[in-house]
Amino acid sequence: MAEEKVYLLTQQAYDKMKEELAWREGEYRDEILAKVAAARAEGDLSENGGYHAAREAQRTNQGRIDELTVKLRDAKILTAPPAGKVGDGSLVTLDINGREKVYVLGSRDLAIATDHDIISPESPIGAAINGHAAGDTVSYQAPNGREITVVIKESKPLES
Repeated sequence: MAEEKVYLLTQQAYDKMKEELAWREGEYRDEILAKVAAARAEGDLSENGGYHAAREAQRTNQGRIDELTVKLRDAKILTAPPAGKVGDGSLVTLDINGREKVYVLGSRDLAIATDHDIISPESPIGAAINGHAAGDTVSYQAPNGREITVVIKESKPLES
């Protein structure tokens, strides 16, 4: 039996996905259906670009509805580590080669709840900082083979 995937989400990301699902199943679906009906009323469907575009929007919307339904069903609300510690759901400020950058450590699904770039815990830099604390200096091997040193300047829960 295949192992079910668990989607680690902050409460904020979970809530935003629920809002998006409600919009896609309600108001947006109704808009698309109205466009399909209007285009269908124009007659010959074989050369009706509006009809085909509306049907494609309908398929795309249904695909996103299906995706959101699965992610919400299989979601686990994560609790980010306390300020100073780095883990899933942390907002981290890093000094990478003298340049300060702010990221969220976690899955891409967290992007719905933040404007910050996401670092996957499985990526080289994510694996290097995960489990460490503010003030720590860590290093990782970049895809080009270079060793990169990173100073963790600050870490706090994403939703703080």
